[in-house]
Amino acid sequence: MKAAPHDAAPPLTIGATEVRAALGRCRRIVERHAAYLTRLDVVLGDGDHGDNLVIGFRAVDAMLDEMPADTPPGELLRAVGHRLVATVGGASGPLYGTAFLEAGASIGDASTVAPAELAGMLSVASAGLARRGRCALGDKTILDALAPAADTLTREIALGAEFPTAYAAAVAAAAGGMRSTRSLVARRGLAMRLGGRAIGHLDPGAVSCFLLLRAIGD
Repeated sequence: MKAAPHDAAPPLTIGATEVRAALGRCRRIVERHAAYLTRLDVVLGDGDHGDNLVIGFRAVDAMLDEMPADTPPGELLRAVGHRLVATVGGASGPLYGTAFLEAGASIGDASTVAPAELAGMLSVASAGLARRGRCALGDKTILDALAPAADTLTREIALGAEFPTAYAAAVAAAAGGMRSTRSLVARRGLAMRLGGRAIGHLDPGAVSCFLLLRAIGD
């Protein structure tokens, strides 16, 4: 006698609860690594990248407390983008803010999104950040971590990989992109003034981008 087949597990979806949890993890990871990010920025920038991100994500945390619990993911992400632009100093506020705004706009007001839709969200976030920063791969910026992650997630999903596997590959690609900035000469931002002296140092924005992507996936 054959055993009755198990019911298939319901498809995983991402709603307001999951987005809020991911944003909380983002705040905690920048708090945990703020001193390191700022040390990197002392060399290449104006020495406040970690501190600025902490200010920004704490402001996001406070904002989320004031928003209705059932606010859809897209609206949450758009609000996060506006708050980061308003509170994070330096170039990273407009860049990260634009990335969140573009990701939120891409899913409209849907109450939930499928994990596979994160590939499209990352892709539009990457494109928006590149436009806002007028940067390209190899310029020693946030994009050097974000673009490989977006491309890898899109490719892995298209090849039929399960989402956890696909996202792990995307985070690994972000890590590789982050590490690649050590050998680059900066072509955008304050680090441009250093010329060849920027070689040998990780870009703080690429590092924070890797950390945020890792936190989101946790």
